[in-house]
Amino acid sequence: MSILIVTGFEGAANCAAAVGTQLGMEIEVAAGRKAALNVLRRREFLAVVVDETMAECDPSAAEAIWEHAGLAIPMQINFALSGTSRLIREIRAALRRRDREQTLARRAAAAAIESELKTTVAGLLLHSQIALSGSEPSSPLAEKLRTVTDLAGSLRQQLNASPRG
Repeated sequence: MSILIVTGFEGAANCAAAVGTQLGMEIEVAAGRKAALNVLRRREFLAVVVDETMAECDPSAAEAIWEHAGLAIPMQINFALSGTSRLIREIRAALRRRDREQTLARRAAAAAIESELKTTVAGLLLHSQIALSGSEPSSPLAEKLRTVTDLAGSLRQQLNASPRG
């Protein structure tokens, strides 16, 4: 993936080259709103960095860029005050935050799935045990219920023993 920098700053190409080298990513520069929107229609980016002065001079342009940025991290940097090193630090920090958030979201999803699975397994066990303890089922049915009960018990033990990530 790559990063889009939206700025009218004269040294933007040199800045983009330095950022790309430091981050090991492709950096694309758009000189304004139209160019940025055209690029955003064609491809996805990890981050979209908009020059703060451009955003303040034309808020509707910045809003249009953010709307078309998709899942890219929106960033606003003042290129007149910030050097290349600060831009690199800001982008790295934003990418690290995104990685942490995605990791936490994956863990939460895994925990929710595990909880749902445990509930389902517990329900299967309960129904199987009730069916076995009631009136005498036919021999093939009793054997299948025992198999399900054993399988569910084994699965439940595995789920309880699994690490929490």
